[in-house]
Amino acid sequence: MAVPALALVALALTWGRSVSALTGGLLALLLAGAVLAAVHHAEVIAHRVGEPFGSLVLAVAVTVIEVALIVSLMLTGGEKTASLARDTVFAAVMITCNGIVGLSLLSGTLRRRVAVFNAEGTGGALATVATLSTLSLVLPSFTTSARGPAFSPAQLGFAAVVSLGMYGLFVLTQTVRHRDYFLPVATPHTEAAARKAAEDGAEEHAPRPSGRTALASLGLLLVALVSVVGLAKVESPIIELAVANAGLPQAVVGVVIALLVLLPETIAAVRAARRDQIQISLNLALGSAMASIGLTIPAIAVVSIWLEGPLVLGLGGTHMVLLALTVAVSTLTVVPGRATLLQSGVHLGLFAAFLFLAISP
Repeated sequence: MAVPALALVALALTWGRSVSALTGGLLALLLAGAVLAAVHHAEVIAHRVGEPFGSLVLAVAVTVIEVALIVSLMLTGGEKTASLARDTVFAAVMITCNGIVGLSLLSGTLRRRVAVFNAEGTGGALATVATLSTLSLVLPSFTTSARGPAFSPAQLGFAAVVSLGMYGLFVLTQTVRHRDYFLPVATPHTEAAARKAAEDGAEEHAPRPSGRTALASLGLLLVALVSVVGLAKVESPIIELAVANAGLPQAVVGVVIALLVLLPETIAAVRAARRDQIQISLNLALGSAMASIGLTIPAIAVVSIWLEGPLVLGLGGTHMVLLALTVAVSTLTVVPGRATLLQSGVHLGLFAAFLFLAISP
């Protein structure tokens, strides 16, 4: 409970100022503590509201603040941030669909030889992510109304409306009409654990928190997430300087920021996988990818009114190949509703390829 407050105070003291390497190291420690606090409070809220609403809490909260970070950087960064939205959104898609999914499947298959999940809900989520990614990140490289890999104002407005509408439709499907498609699948292992807990007179999970506790956790979650994203922005000049000194591409900055911002969801997804709740892990991963696109593109469409420079959204050839391969591999992973150690290795291999090509394009 204390770490989010300390992180917020540190953010207030350092916001808009240049920090030394020592101060940057201390802020990094507070950033890590705020990440762990965010995961804890998100799990408290999820335990209170139940699934699949619990999976939406962390994904939407992180994405809303991530969008605020992208917008603030674009408004103050000038032309060098023209491709920041594209780089960050694409990094978020690769991190969630390959990094988080791969780590979750690895944790689940190491514990149980086969990870089981609901193919109907996960398949629908993957289809939405693939459609939004193609519409927002691939098509701008082929349209002809504007110069370069960019949308014209009318095309950007259309993409924003479709992205927001598609994300809203998915949330309605996940939480109202077909919420059973996104609930953890009962397996012999989970049923046996539940029977053993009942025989021993023990609870499989902690008691359901009260409404007051959940509200307190909600407030602390928001404080922790604001601190995470704010401290990531404070650390971004240090990251940019390190990237420049190392001779790395500017796109690496977006990748590092996305890794920092998505760290709470990664930890939460791996924890769920260790509890044999792979479905929750996949809900977090694909829901975060979907929210990152569905909320970022409409926000960028509004902010573009005040942006003077170009807004680069279209991916290059290398990234298009990685995205197409990710969609194909994810489809083959999701369709059976079961995954093994092999699938986790393939996803992690793709994630490693993305990181390597970001450093050495």
